Amino acid sequence: MATVSSDLNAVEGPCLPMRRLLLLGFQGSGKTSTLSTILSQEKTPSDHSQTEQHQHCLDILNGKLLVIDTPGWQLETGDTSYERDSENQQFIIDQCSPGPHAVLLVVPIGAPFTEHHWQGLWCQVRALGAGIWRHTMVLFTFSDQLPQDKGVEEFIVDGGAALQRLVERCGCRYHTLDNTSSDNGTQIAELMQKVEEMVQDNQGWFFEMDRPNLVFEDEAIQGEREDDGVTVVERTPAMFRSPPRELRLLLVGWRGAGKSSAGNVLLGCRAFESGRPTEVSVRHQAFVAGRRLTVVDTPGWDWFSVQRTPSNVRKQIKQGAGLLHPGPHALLMVIPVVSSLTPKKRQALKSHLEMFGEEACLHTLVLFSCGDWLDGTSIEDHIQQDGGELLKLMKHCWNCYHVLDCTKANKDRTQVTELLHKIEEMVAENGQKPFLPVKLNQELDEEETSGRCTLQ
Repeated sequence: MATVSSDLNAVEGPCLPMRRLLLLGFQGSGKTSTLSTILSQEKTPSDHSQTEQHQHCLDILNGKLLVIDTPGWQLETGDTSYERDSENQQFIIDQCSPGPHAVLLVVPIGAPFTEHHWQGLWCQVRALGAGIWRHTMVLFTFSDQLPQDKGVEEFIVDGGAALQRLVERCGCRYHTLDNTSSDNGTQIAELMQKVEEMVQDNQGWFFEMDRPNLVFEDEAIQGEREDDGVTVVERTPAMFRSPPRELRLLLVGWRGAGKSSAGNVLLGCRAFESGRPTEVSVRHQAFVAGRRLTVVDTPGWDWFSVQRTPSNVRKQIKQGAGLLHPGPHALLMVIPVVSSLTPKKRQALKSHLEMFGEEACLHTLVLFSCGDWLDGTSIEDHIQQDGGELLKLMKHCWNCYHVLDCTKANKDRTQVTELLHKIEEMVAENGQKPFLPVKLNQELDEEETSGRCTLQ
């Protein structure tokens, strides 16, 4: 029986935790390209042609990483060979001793993942021992083959029951990788952050694999049954009928509306610099209430007219949306409670939203900042008392709104979890699809500001 072991405090060198990463997948899935992309991020590049050609130890980000590549599985047309599985299992154990902290199941985008793929993959993975799935994540490669109007969530839903079952079995943990991209640093940094979150969820324990045997033991798989000796996996509902595990949010609004402060409340830390104008779009991430939350703060737009918003600000907002690839799940339009809304201001808000396309209102939630100024008045009463302009704005945004009190940020996190629930409901109403905004002002030169966005 497989066991789990902890080396949360194990170090290799001063204050550098060691993480062991195991790459598994079918032939042609992109494991070798993924390995090359990871190796390209080594702080001090070295020759990795050591004796164990499948092991690669490197300094990366804030720690040491041991990446173990494995021979690609062949998709058999007949019964699985237990003898061959045992040999592969022994190879993995020898290469990854004492056990991996994370297992990446590499699945290429652009190729179908059928029930036959699922059965073959499950047979290979379960041979490593019970509990392996708690340490496993799906890594989608060839993300450059995704259509521009489709996010990875749509790809999973459209991929069919077998692919959805795989992602569900991995706890809805997944990451996309474009090995042809010039921005490999960002992709790998995000991947390693997700890996580290999974390690922490497992209390820092690595997975100690089973020794080869001919009897496979595993946790019960939902919907699995035996039918005349043949394993049959029943179909399960699509995973994205439940709230998404990852939420990507774009903060937009007037100058001085409190976007940066709202972003800090959402993330639960002082991530964005508040108290001074935001000049470039900045992204920060945190694990909040069981969700990976990615928030982008953007420069403020003009209070009265979209024409008065400088072109460089419109460019930065566009670049901010690009930092949330494949697209934000929601636009959070921040409005201070203390501000009165006139017809001209309301029209300016509507015009700025239309920069993202005609359907932007379907993905917009009005986020009222400075909630402490309500002083006991409900937000609904405040909306009613505003002379009708707020009511018109609420109607335009399909009555999606929430209020934040920054003075209670450290005492009352329920206001954040309630907001996330509202966002997830809005995402569900939009068919679980991320918002893919149109390009802002096609005539603007993207090259001019491609390097100005700050990723932190």
